[in-house]
Amino acid sequence: MNLLNKNTDYAVRAIVYLAGRKESVVSSREISERQDIPLHFVRRILQDLVREGYLVSREGAGGGVRLVKKPGDISVSELIELYQGDIQISECMFRKRVCPNRSTCPLRKRLKKIEKKLADEFRNITVRDLLEDTENTHEKKDNTNKREKV
Repeated sequence: MNLLNKNTDYAVRAIVYLAGRKESVVSSREISERQDIPLHFVRRILQDLVREGYLVSREGAGGGVRLVKKPGDISVSELIELYQGDIQISECMFRKRVCPNRSTCPLRKRLKKIEKKLADEFRNITVRDLLEDTENTHEKKDNTNKREKV
């Protein structure tokens, strides 16, 4: 079971990277290289994020994209919904058709409760939170490397 698809993962990684670059204009190539995301995916995802108002783009030499929304105002659930729709654990599909027992399935009721809790959790995680997690991880790694050199 995959909860997040590739586009959502790439979008989150790209937007967190841009959040860390503050007001800088960043090229799609830089994001691709630094986040290890294929360039064609980065370009498509950045176009989506510009169209949805998360980023602005600047063309030409020195062009790229810049984050315009505040990182604390962007929830992970927004990005999931942009690329995947509503958060679902199970599509209740059976042989590529909607399961005929969907309305009476006892497990489906439980899954809906779990999906709601999961959606609430993702709504509470912001890009700022992920950026802080990333920065804290880098600080710990830097401090460990400094101690090892002594």
